[in-house]
Amino acid sequence: MIGVLIFEDNNDLRNSLSQLITRAEGLHLLGAFPDCMSSEAQVKKLEPDVILMDIDLPGINGIQAVQQIRRFNINVQILMLTVFDTSDKIFDALCAGASGYLLKKTTPAKLIEAISDVHNGGAPMTSEIAKKVLNHFARPVKVEKKYDLSARQKDILFCLTQGYSYKMIAEQLELSIDTVRFYIKQIYLKLQVNSAPEAVSKALREHIV
Repeated sequence: MIGVLIFEDNNDLRNSLSQLITRAEGLHLLGAFPDCMSSEAQVKKLEPDVILMDIDLPGINGIQAVQQIRRFNINVQILMLTVFDTSDKIFDALCAGASGYLLKKTTPAKLIEAISDVHNGGAPMTSEIAKKVLNHFARPVKVEKKYDLSARQKDILFCLTQGYSYKMIAEQLELSIDTVRFYIKQIYLKLQVNSAPEAVSKALREHIV
């Protein structure tokens, strides 16, 4: 079971997300809160696997909350779920330690898939967000270090930069999800990173793919 915690100030949306998580197979709703004023205590007590985090929250905004949570918990996966698609919000969230970034127009089925994906180490992003990340790093830089990635590893890394989930990568490359996970672990080792967002950032910044 994947334990999910929600921080969303819109009552209707918070209730809808709560019902969606409650009904989804393999997910367990641990709590749903309208603000992050007590997020440290709530995260420590409830020990979620995945957090759905809005940005525009009263008191402490979602990006500030991510920074606070990362000071005491580096393992929980934090998935931003917001209406903001501006570059500053995207990169502020990712730099703060967010594991993925989705827009609120994401369909329920895609959201459930993204929760599972981020729990398994993926970095789900809405396609528009992935494009903005790609454009941000689309500047030529001199790269001297070689990471010795195989052709298949480069294919998978490219898919990650496009915001593909593990399931989408598996379907695209006709691999099993377990094989995709194995390749991604090897990519992390070669790139000397610890997460999908770090791998995507390095791949785009250094034009590895």
